Amino acid sequence: MLDAAHPMTSTAQHRPTEERSAQPPGACDLVTVPSRQGLEAVDILRRGPAQPVGPVLHDGGGDTLGFLVPPGTADAWDVPGSACTHTQGRGLVIGPVPEAPPVEGTGWLLPPDPNGTEAADLVTDPAVLRAALDEAARLIEAADNCR
Repeated sequence: MLDAAHPMTSTAQHRPTEERSAQPPGACDLVTVPSRQGLEAVDILRRGPAQPVGPVLHDGGGDTLGFLVPPGTADAWDVPGSACTHTQGRGLVIGPVPEAPPVEGTGWLLPPDPNGTEAADLVTDPAVLRAALDEAARLIEAADNCR
């Protein structure tokens, strides 16, 4: 039940707060999703005319994917089946050409663009990611129902 004291927020309407906007260049949050949905979303993002997909991490076991998103995204992330974590202060800051993935036990599915110089080149737009994850979930559900 929604009320004025607890308004519903979504990443599509999210704007970084002043506090989050002052983060150092390359700071980011991390959206993690199950690998099946994440791989489908990566395909959707790479096929689409929207903004380019930023770097994507995979865990060592191949169970999850992690999308780098702008700092402050976790404040309003509400996509079922996924989690968004604030990483500032935990060492996850991406520069244009990182030597290794920033999270121990992970690897790059899509590494950062070595030519990317702006923070916007280093992350995936949260609204675009949300749409891709929603579409991926619908495609997976449809495929599973065909069995």
